[in-house]
Amino acid sequence: MDIKALLRNAKSQLAESQISQVDAEHLLAHVLGISRMDLHNPVLIETTLAAVSDSDVIEEQFLTVLDRRINHEPLQYLTGIAPFRYLEIEVGPGVLVPRPESELLVDAVLTHIKNLPAPVSVIDLGAGSGALALAIATEAPDTRVIAVEKSPEAIYWLKKNVSVIAENVRVVEGDVADALPGIKCDVVIANPPYTPDAQALPRDVAGFEPHAALFGGPTGMELPKIFIIAAARLLKSAGVLVIEHTEEQGADIAAELTLDFASITLHDDLVGRPRWTSAVRR
Repeated sequence: MDIKALLRNAKSQLAESQISQVDAEHLLAHVLGISRMDLHNPVLIETTLAAVSDSDVIEEQFLTVLDRRINHEPLQYLTGIAPFRYLEIEVGPGVLVPRPESELLVDAVLTHIKNLPAPVSVIDLGAGSGALALAIATEAPDTRVIAVEKSPEAIYWLKKNVSVIAENVRVVEGDVADALPGIKCDVVIANPPYTPDAQALPRDVAGFEPHAALFGGPTGMELPKIFIIAAARLLKSAGVLVIEHTEEQGADIAAELTLDFASITLHDDLVGRPRWTSAVRR
């Protein structure tokens, strides 16, 4: 099996479909069971290929996942892994792929947790794969974290990740509107569905990721409003909410927060777009 030729041809096909050529390396490394960086280690490649009983099978597997990527199936669904901060989150059909843009939100929550008396309690509303909840649970291990999710498909991935990464995260299957009655916490993190129903999304997203986790209603604000009401119910006085949204929704989110929250602050993501807001419960 000619690794260089395989990658060269794969990268050419990806480029024609306007997909990152680096994805070819991720996919081949996945099929070979090595890291992407290991592809550039001739000695390790030689050892890996020597251990392969049937190189034709490996090549066929690679070409199969390559075809699926050219059809715009998310890379993370094909490899089964989405890197997030220091974690490898398992993902697949039925759950939203964690975005690196969410990492600054986690940073802010971790900084806030350090300034609170222990033990700190955090509730992740609409937890999906569990990326946010698990990042907090592993980087602030004394924190009590509850992950709330209602989608059975997402719950599968959430429970799988919790079982592997941080078993102390409590998973609650239910709607954010009425989950955890009588419970109060210090921090709520929320990544609600917020895309307006009619808005076009990239093929990788619209064609494969769950629409229930993406679309927030006709204006995109219908579901974020429900999450904000739930956060107001769950937070202690002076508790903090951090909520993700589109870069156009900052003012609308702030307007919804005004009733029950103070110190409403809009924050930029990694590429400088205003993509999340923090607020303090009155």
